[in-house]
Amino acid sequence: MLADAIAEGLREEAMAVDVVYDGDEALELTSYNEYDVVVLDRDLPAVHGDEVCRELVGRRSPGRILMLTASGDVEDRVAGLSLGADDYLPKPFVFSELVARVRALARRSGPPVPPVLERRGIRLDPHRRRVARDGRELRLTNKEFTVLEELLRAEGGVVSAERLLERGWDENIDPFSNIVRVTMATLRRKLGEPPVIETVTGSGYRLEA
Repeated sequence: MLADAIAEGLREEAMAVDVVYDGDEALELTSYNEYDVVVLDRDLPAVHGDEVCRELVGRRSPGRILMLTASGDVEDRVAGLSLGADDYLPKPFVFSELVARVRALARRSGPPVPPVLERRGIRLDPHRRRVARDGRELRLTNKEFTVLEELLRAEGGVVSAERLLERGWDENIDPFSNIVRVTMATLRRKLGEPPVIETVTGSGYRLEA
């Protein structure tokens, strides 16, 4: 129940979230998916959270690890961090703090990026969740915002539809869905003229220089 509640809350914060309920599933899913952040309950069944943490660190997985535990003892925090976790949050916690910690860890998991992304008159602030073009503020859905953010981060490079699916949707999305194409169409319409998103046949999308 806690895992589902956290996942629902993070999705409302425009994050793509996958959920598993025991250590075996956690190790399996992280073996073929890359995540910016892994929110890891220390008291997982099947394979304990400590062992999952050791395995992820041993694999040199790129994702940052936020460990959750029912104990707030200093000794437990030290033990969790000594396993290689990047951050530690005792339960119960305030959800807004969890969101802030996940965002902070996500920023550390990739290369540094400017606090505000700008290109072709588009100005996107990832932290305030605001975007404008030529001074005109735009109202985007969470998916449209994520797609535009990925295109801006690519700095004119091509971003594949598979990459956009990975960043904006969870693992349950049909990989053969046309959802990226539909989202791209509505995003183009909201951005207005002149058009700035180019379709690169067979490769993906990019923001024109």
